Amino acid sequence: MSFRPLHDRVLVRRIEQEAKTAGGIIIPDTAKEKPQQGEVVAVGSGVRNEKGELVALDVKAGDRILFGKWSGTEVKLNGEELLIMKESDILGVLAA
Repeated sequence: MSFRPLHDRVLVRRIEQEAKTAGGIIIPDTAKEKPQQGEVVAVGSGVRNEKGELVALDVKAGDRILFGKWSGTEVKLNGEELLIMKESDILGVLAA
C-alpha cells in the first residue's frame, strides 16, 4: 500500500540512536528517549497562500530532519511505525 500525505504534512521514519554512549556505556531500552531525528519518506503537495497559489514544501523525500520530542502522530503502515507531522513541526534539515 502506498501513502501520500495531504497538503503540508510529512511522513517521517525515526532514525534510531546508538545504544552505546561515546564512553562505551550501554544504554538500556528503558532509559532511552525517543529519537528526534528522522528521514522524510513522503511529503504532501503543499499549502495554498492567500492568493490561492500552491506553495511547495521546503523538505523533500530523503531529507534527514530534526523535530520536536512530542511532534507528529504515530501511525503503523505496512508493519512499520512512522510519524505524520506538519511541516511547521520540523525544526530543521540536517546537512550531510
